[in-house]
Formats: sequence, structure tokens, C-alpha cells
Amino acid sequence: MIFASDNTGPAAPEIMDAVLHANAGYQMPYGNDTIMPGVTQKIRDLFEAPEASVHLVATGTAANALALATLANPWDGVFMHRIAHAEEDECGAPEFYTNGAKLVLVDGADGKMTPEALDRAILATGDKGVHGVQRGPVTITNITEIGTAYSLDQIRALTDVANSYGLKTHLDGARFANACAALDCTPAEMTWKAGIDGVSFGGTKNGCLGVEAVVFFDPAQAWELELRRKRGAHLFSKHRFLSAQMNAYVTDGLWLRLAERANVRAAELAEGIKTVPGASLEAEPAGNMIFAHIPRGAHKRAMAAGAKYYLFPFNASLDGPEDETIRCRFVCDWSCDGETVQRLLGLLRG
Repeated sequence: MIFASDNTGPAAPEIMDAVLHANAGYQMPYGNDTIMPGVTQKIRDLFEAPEASVHLVATGTAANALALATLANPWDGVFMHRIAHAEEDECGAPEFYTNGAKLVLVDGADGKMTPEALDRAILATGDKGVHGVQRGPVTITNITEIGTAYSLDQIRALTDVANSYGLKTHLDGARFANACAALDCTPAEMTWKAGIDGVSFGGTKNGCLGVEAVVFFDPAQAWELELRRKRGAHLFSKHRFLSAQMNAYVTDGLWLRLAERANVRAAELAEGIKTVPGASLEAEPAGNMIFAHIPRGAHKRAMAAGAKYYLFPFNASLDGPEDETIRCRFVCDWSCDGETVQRLLGLLRG
């Protein structure tokens, strides 16, 4: 009963088979392997973007930070929601890789920026001449950090605001596939067709061993990203193992099937949580991540039986009134089965 993160689950068999197959013989290093051209073409086809540049790294933090560093100057502000992934979970990596760009935090309900709030934040930035940070890119997290999803119209509304100021936009897609499955849309519809300039196309949280693709729809950004990836120590020597993972991931719709499985299990869990006495959902989940408020007694029963998931804050104590609710997060990965979900719900219900 491991619901701590989709990172905790196994890699999909198709991914493991691809890595083992890639281990045969010799391949040129640093992305010059024979697999990578096919990966580039498949991702271009997937995104309906024949000129897109495709760059593989092993971690989501590297993908996001390098993408933002390519789009932002050190003296810029990078606009994002107050609980965006780049703000909450990257340990200052965007600031580090941009060489000091300032994160400008924007408010909005359900983990989502509003166009009005973004417009106000942009207006309030860059109005001090040389004395203040300048206006830089906007980054959107989808699935959001509380499990909700920006609709296509909501993404377009934000990119319209950014474009009105001549600013670039980035989509943080650590759970990109889960968002596509939730919105029943194509990768193109959620990115460049909605005004996005670059995307971190995540694989690690969705059945890969460790691979993410940075995709820029304007190839003019490609060379700078290549240089930043090398300078930032994220250009793999044995790149073929990244290529092999991504190649299997984007073949025959595997990326989407894995996400759909995780989303289905999360939907079952969310509905079940509504039947736990004293429990409530923080927001209606769109993908595979759920935030809820559940009584301490239910947490104690579940964790005593071996369930693993995060309480918030992390130092929340299981000592105290049994009926007091504690905020928590559950994440379902591609391999989660319905029986495990029902077992957890039985423990929470008591």
C-alpha cells in the first residue's frame, strides 16, 4: 500500500526491455546513439511539431531548471503559481541554473494562476528600470501541485497574457501524461496550440527508470539548451539508456496508457475517501494525485497496517485527538491495482 509518490512504483516492463536491448554492443555517447534520431522524430510526431528540438535529461528538476534557464535572463523574474512545482519542489534549482532569476509567485485557487493575477504580477514587475528585475517567462504546472488540472482554455488564457507582454511560456509536465489523460487532449493541444513555447515532458513519474524530455517548439532555443545541459552536468555519456527509455515510452501510446491506469486508480481512491467518516478532499483531483483531510485515527489504522503516504506538514504527529483531521497526499502510479486501493479505503474507514 505505497501511495507516497508515483516515483515509488516499478518501471514498466516495456521500459526495462528497451534498456536491456540497448545494452547490447557499442553506441556513440552524448546523444549520438542510433536510437535518438527516432526518439526525436517520434516526439515531433506526437506533438505535431516537425521542427521541435528534443533534449533528454534524467531528472525532472534538470528538465525544468534548464528549460527556464534557457528562457530567462539572470535579471528576470519567472512567473508561476505560489505552489508551482518549480517553487515547491526544486530546492532553488531554477534560481541556480538561471544564475539568479527571481521567482515571482502568483495567486489563484486550486493551485492554478488566474489570468488577472498573472497580469497584475507582470505589471508590478519590470517597472523600476535598472533597479528592479525584468519581466521573464511564465511557467505552468500541469498536473498542479494539489492534483488539479489547468483546462486548455485556462492555459490559453495565461499564454495570451504572457504573449501580450512578449514573454515566453513553459509547461512543467512532470505529470504531463496524467494531465493529457485527464483532459482527453493531445500533447499539441496542451502545448503549442495553447501558446506554450517549451515543455518538460515527464517520463520518470509514469513508468520510466529516469528520463525527461525538454521540448522547444522554436528550434532557435536548441543550441543554448544543449550548452546549458552540458555545462550543468546533465549531458549523459551513456545517453543510449535515456534514448531507449524515451523511445519505448512514446511508442504505441505507452505513455498515455500508463497514465490512464494511474488516473483510474486515483479516481477510485478519491471517491472512496468521500465515504471515510470525517474525511474530505481538498480539491477534486484531475489526475493521479489526491490531497485530502482525514481524521488522525484513520491515519493511524492505515499506517499501522503498512500504508505509506505523506502527511502535511511532514512533521505532523499521529499523537493527539483521533477525530482531528490531518492533511495528506496520495499518489497512484501506473502499477497500482484496485485491490490495493480498496484495502487502503477499508483501513481508513475502520
